[in-house]
Amino acid sequence: MTRQRDYLTPDFFEVPAPHTPIPGALDFGKVLRSLISDLLKASPLTRFEVAARMSELAGQEITKHQLDSWTAESREAWRFPLEYLPALEVALETHALTIWLADVRGARVSVGREALEAELGKIARQKQEMAEREKRLKRMLGGRRA
Repeated sequence: MTRQRDYLTPDFFEVPAPHTPIPGALDFGKVLRSLISDLLKASPLTRFEVAARMSELAGQEITKHQLDSWTAESREAWRFPLEYLPALEVALETHALTIWLADVRGARVSVGREALEAELGKIARQKQEMAEREKRLKRMLGGRRA
């Protein structure tokens, strides 16, 4: 049995790397349809409610029929518009698609407190690097300051 990759649960110990830019490697139409479909199924909201919330957020009418078409394998000509991604994620209270896209591009997404903790970690590493640089410069000067 072949195990299908779970794009909604990132592996935090895996080093992110972008997909290989070879012909066809970035064809994610089916994957995106499946991800959106899974998110809609997992939501306590109906597709009518999701469409209404997205419409309110985007300032444009989005219908249940559109959601159905964007997720149906049989409606390949219908593509989910990137401009609606933020509205869909807000309506579904998720960052799953943003996380998936970051993974595809070899990046990680941090949200809220996690983002602040990551920034603190970055500052701590920079402080350590600067302290090591200062020590090297002092050794080069023979321990004397100018």
